Amino acid sequence: MGIASLPIEIQLILVPTILFALTFHEYAHARVAYMLGDYTSYYQNRMNLNPINHLDPFGTFALYFLGFGWAKPVPVLMQNLKNPRSDMMMIAMAGPASNMLLALIASIIYRLNFYFQFSEEVIFPLEIFIQINIVLAVFNLLPLNPLDGSRILPLIVKNPRTLYNIEVYGPRILIGLIILNLIGIPILSTIILTTVSIIFYLLTGA
Repeated sequence: MGIASLPIEIQLILVPTILFALTFHEYAHARVAYMLGDYTSYYQNRMNLNPINHLDPFGTFALYFLGFGWAKPVPVLMQNLKNPRSDMMMIAMAGPASNMLLALIASIIYRLNFYFQFSEEVIFPLEIFIQINIVLAVFNLLPLNPLDGSRILPLIVKNPRTLYNIEVYGPRILIGLIILNLIGIPILSTIILTTVSIIFYLLTGA
């Protein structure tokens, strides 16, 4: 269960990959917020790629031992944004989009393998890097508060009552799905991994 249960050689690839992907995800939120007029993340030293500034100690601990974790949310003050509603959606989208960008770049390198026949020492870390970034993007796009998907949902859902219910009950549903996953009812992981496998195939052809 979690990263801790994996062979050490896998951990040596997986841990730095996850740390970088999480850090880049939060940095993207901070950068877009700064570009849209909110400098809170800048003053809180979040506009960099230093993992120490982005990782939540307990969330990192849970990720390592339980397989589910989180980083520190990037603070955003809506009153500093010119168009709070649309700007918050863009800030929320920045995180998953950044992970998909990393996955896309890595998949281009991966596809070069068909021509250059890279060694397994190159291909295997690339596969993990692509998959981890897709996982982060897909997980964070779930339409459940406090995930990024709940901030993007107003693009699709216009009913204020529905959006309110998602805001209120989203954390409970998310925690419930995680608990079910931990006790052997993998609803959450099935949704995520099925989607990840499809996107991975589309990106890599593998």
